[in-house]
Amino acid sequence: MSQTNTRKALGKGLEQLFESEQMDFKTFEQEIVSTTPESDILQIPIEEIRSNPYQPRIHFDKDALEELAESIRLHGVFEPIIVKKSIKGYELVAGERRTKAAKIAGLERIPAIVKDFSDQDMMEIALLENIQRENLSPIEEAKAYKNFMTKMNMTQEELGTRFGKSRSYITNILGLLNLPKEVQQDVMENKISMSHARVLSKIEDEDKIIELNNLIKNKGISVRELESISSGSDIQKRKTIVRNTQSDSIKSKIYEKELRDLIGSKVMISKNKITIPYATLADLDRIMEILNIEIGE
Repeated sequence: MSQTNTRKALGKGLEQLFESEQMDFKTFEQEIVSTTPESDILQIPIEEIRSNPYQPRIHFDKDALEELAESIRLHGVFEPIIVKKSIKGYELVAGERRTKAAKIAGLERIPAIVKDFSDQDMMEIALLENIQRENLSPIEEAKAYKNFMTKMNMTQEELGTRFGKSRSYITNILGLLNLPKEVQQDVMENKISMSHARVLSKIEDEDKIIELNNLIKNKGISVRELESISSGSDIQKRKTIVRNTQSDSIKSKIYEKELRDLIGSKVMISKNKITIPYATLADLDRIMEILNIEIGE
């Protein structure tokens, strides 16, 4: 089943949700739960449930899970989880905390709604759930964004629009991945703040970053103090790439015209992609010959 047909099978509300420019996880989950008849909610074995393979969250708060587990012991699971049928058992779409807590509470089965989703849907859902519920650490969030951009071939602007974040926010959080691994770990463990980490991510010298990171942890210096120290002339900053958008646009148009003249087709250059349309296989053969591309028999 194609992705479009899969989304239509989910129902009109969900299809519109996925096709919209910006998704909202609460709307997504409520839409599924509210439109699913009671008779379609299954009790499935917890042992057959695996995490969403695109789940970006690594750390779960043990105390919070224990608190939720105690609530489940007393009252049960109020809202069903959402899963996708897989080759072996089920993959979680929404409700990982409920599933983990139910397991801690000693439950063998959990109420679940089974839906079909594509890999792209699974990736978007996992990222949305964690970002919009503010459960990810900044490093986990940055890694999730980078992974999503790579797999979906998205620009930072497109990613920001999709998940309701500004371009500057995306740029700043992705910059955290420039930090040395040990500093990233300190961010994960809340030993230094996101604001401290953002200042450190703009420094080029890794040794200096580690030195200042230790200063933050040992002396408790403020973000303002860190900014003052890092602004010194002896500390080399990472070079910010400033793109001349107008110049790039003009250059793209020139290249586009040259390619159109060469190939004889309406070539399009946009969003870091070159699109070359063709009418028939014979037309494709013609284009391949012009580009001097030979395919072995």
